Amino acid sequence: MRFSLYVLLGCFFLFACNPSNKKEEKEFIQFCVMATAYNSLEYQTSPNPHITAFGDSLIPGKKYIAVSRDLLKFGLNHNTPVQIEGLEGIYLVKDKMHYRKRNQIDIYMGTDVKAALKWGRRKVNISYPWVKDSVAILN
Repeated sequence: MRFSLYVLLGCFFLFACNPSNKKEEKEFIQFCVMATAYNSLEYQTSPNPHITAFGDSLIPGKKYIAVSRDLLKFGLNHNTPVQIEGLEGIYLVKDKMHYRKRNQIDIYMGTDVKAALKWGRRKVNISYPWVKDSVAILN
């Protein structure tokens, strides 16, 4: 009985004091980017248009975006939830754009080429969760 009490107390202190249990404080940050749209069609992307640079499979109808690689250092990493000004819902970062792109997102529009063309190219504000005290600083 006494031994199990010590084991129980030991486990309590081990898990209660574990720094990995500490919650990170997050705030939402807003950022202005150029937004275009893309489709999962071979002539627009690659011979396997439903596989992203992160290795995910794109599903038409889901809310996904690709980000320019310079935005990765600002916390727009794989599966980051993003709100886009002018669009409803939450979009997930599922793809990375070509290295030559800067400060840009690409909104996934399945196979609907007309919707992508209608969206065109425009500046939008995006917001996403940011871990406080992160290393990168936004300008």
